[in-house]
Amino acid sequence: MQVTETLTEGLKREFQVVIPAADIDGKVTGRLNELAPTIRLPGFRPGKVPPKLLKQRYGQAVLGEVLEAAVNESSQATLEERGLRPAMQPRIEITEFDEGKDLAFSLSVELMPELTPIDFSTLTLEKMTAEPGDKELDEAIGRLAENHKSSEPITEDRGAQNGDVVVIDFTGSIDGEAFEGGAAEGHHLELGSNQFLTGFEDQLVGAKAGDDVEVKVTFPEDYGQPNLAGKDAVFETKVTEIREPKPVEIDDDFAKLFGMDDLAALKDVMRGQIEQEFAQASRARLKRTLLDKLEEGEAFEVPQGLADQEYEAICRAVNPQAGHDHAHDHDHDHAHDHDHDHAHDHDHDHDHDHAHAHPSVDESLSDEDKAEYRKIAERRVRLGLMLQEVGRLNNIEVTEDEVRRAMFQEASRYPGQEQQVMQLYQNNPQAMASLRAPLFEDKIVDFVLEMATVTEKTVTPEELMADPEGDEADAGDAEKADESK
Repeated sequence: MQVTETLTEGLKREFQVVIPAADIDGKVTGRLNELAPTIRLPGFRPGKVPPKLLKQRYGQAVLGEVLEAAVNESSQATLEERGLRPAMQPRIEITEFDEGKDLAFSLSVELMPELTPIDFSTLTLEKMTAEPGDKELDEAIGRLAENHKSSEPITEDRGAQNGDVVVIDFTGSIDGEAFEGGAAEGHHLELGSNQFLTGFEDQLVGAKAGDDVEVKVTFPEDYGQPNLAGKDAVFETKVTEIREPKPVEIDDDFAKLFGMDDLAALKDVMRGQIEQEFAQASRARLKRTLLDKLEEGEAFEVPQGLADQEYEAICRAVNPQAGHDHAHDHDHDHAHDHDHDHAHDHDHDHDHDHAHAHPSVDESLSDEDKAEYRKIAERRVRLGLMLQEVGRLNNIEVTEDEVRRAMFQEASRYPGQEQQVMQLYQNNPQAMASLRAPLFEDKIVDFVLEMATVTEKTVTPEELMADPEGDEADAGDAEKADESK
């Protein structure tokens, strides 16, 4: 094998690799010899088929297998011999090969930057904590009551108004043709709740029980069902009853709806849930402070390929329709780097593909947004690489038992579908990686926090739960969409 380095530029390396034809032929012959005892041809005893005939019959099939193995092995050897650590999957391109001739291919790779983790024992961090009071408890139980409110038929002769619950039968059609999923009977719809398409509920305001209303709406351009997206629809709607909300009495009987003996027991459970929520918020704030401290360390170059992938993920999270054949204008919030929660467990296996940001993934974004999202992408990758390096240097690993527990916990969120969810994870390496990555990151964070000096500061619940940036319109859109995936 002959290897020539053709590019050294920052973290980028490119090589031209040539494997002699004699080596390829020898590997084909060796593989055929391995298969010979299992090959049966008429007129020959097992294992007695002449090598020339074997090569004639099966040489081409074996050649493809040998070439793939030769490329992978030589790529791996090229990197290992030079002590190179790829940051992502190398890109391999065959540049020359004919049967009986040398195999030549190019190998392009971006390397992991050299990182020097700081001395974590020198870190001083402040952890914000808060205890739920009567106000938070009352608000939580109030939200619970709002979600379980009932209704009763109106007693006066009037039309429906916002806040009422109308009981309706409806059938939807497009160009006179009914469509699947567009009909229902006895549906309870709260006017003003925005549960249905924009404009649907408004057209029922003022209707009385027994009225037939022709509701005309337009499906959004980005509607989840392509056959309905952007289409004008008509819903023949009959109002069968109008009901008004009935106040919920928060008492022992209300608590029994949730399997509690009395209201005091329900409050104990709710207080425990709030305490858990505050504990999660406290850890998230502490983690953010830690990552901000880590970012203050020595600067290093970020692999461009990883930054491109993260940038594309942010753009798609903010605008899910980005990169489609048709572009639409979408309102979106600015994506601020809210949690810094993305330490990526990168896979260093070699492949023949290299992911690039889609050329149109950001076409609907302003130049200001593009620059901001690029900055966020580089920050996420930088922090992810730093945490990953801490994990590597300190032999921090996620066990299979930990991954299985996370899988069971995720499956339990879907009652009745647990088996299907578990099969989805078991059959999808990317889905399993989505479970492993946050576990890996949390273990690294715990490792660092154990060495750092952490002091606690008691704050109000409002201070704990407030956006650290002081900006309510954060870019959680990007993080939330990433989590959904």
